[in-house]
Parts: sequence; C-alpha cells; structure tokens
Amino acid sequence: MNPGKIMLVEDNPDDVALTMRALQSHNITNDVIVAQDGVQALECLFGTKDRPALEELPAVVLLDLKLPKVNGMEVLQRIRADERTRLLPVVILTSSDEERDVIDGYSLGANSYVRKPVDFVEFTKAAQQLGLYWLLMNRVPPTPRSP
Repeated sequence: MNPGKIMLVEDNPDDVALTMRALQSHNITNDVIVAQDGVQALECLFGTKDRPALEELPAVVLLDLKLPKVNGMEVLQRIRADERTRLLPVVILTSSDEERDVIDGYSLGANSYVRKPVDFVEFTKAAQQLGLYWLLMNRVPPTPRSP
C-alpha cells in the first residue's frame, strides 16, 4: 500500500480494533494514528505548545462524528479552516445515518460519508474499499509549504 499514514479518529475501542483487523485482513499495512477523541485529533494535526504537529499529514482521515470533548463536525470544521490541512482527505466513518449529519458533513467539506456496517464481513469489505481507494487510487494534494 501507499506509504501514507491513516488517521483514525474513533472513541470506541471495539471499533478501533475492528477497523485495524479489517485493514490488516486486506493487507492494508499502513501506519494508523489513532486519536480517541476530537481533542487528540486536533492536537496531532495542529500540535500544542508542548508537542509539535505531525510533520507529515496523513494520507486520509477516517473520522467518527460522535466523539467526546470535540465532536467530529467540529474537527472537520477546524481541518478545513487551516491552510495546511484544508485539502486533507477526510472520510466520515460513522454509525449515524441521520440525513442532517450527511448534509452537514458534506457542507463542511467531507470528501466522503460512509456509514459503518454493523456486520463484520461487510465492515471488512468497506475498510478494504476505503483503503484501496484513498491509499492507492486517490492522489493526495501537495501539502502547502510553510513560509
């Protein structure tokens, strides 16, 4: 697979484990950065006074919506508001099938909205397809250079 990293923003440890297993079962061996809430995701992407931001942006962010501290829509909004991350591919990967969430996600600049399948076999197929598309087929925009 593409050497790019995947950022998985997911607070449910079972869903993290399921996603990791699904990716590995389809030989998607990219490094996965896991953020367990919106604050961790933002700290990884933008840094803090004590910790710098990731030097290289991930190839794709898989973003849950229902997150503690800062919800997924707010994370997406912050990603799109910053010059360095505004073109970063973001796939909303959530259990929500609410029409409002779909509309809001795309309105805020999500590249894709995928509802998590409940069934493990369906979930592994979805993870494989996401991995193949976003890591192999999709061309990531260049990262803006700092002045």
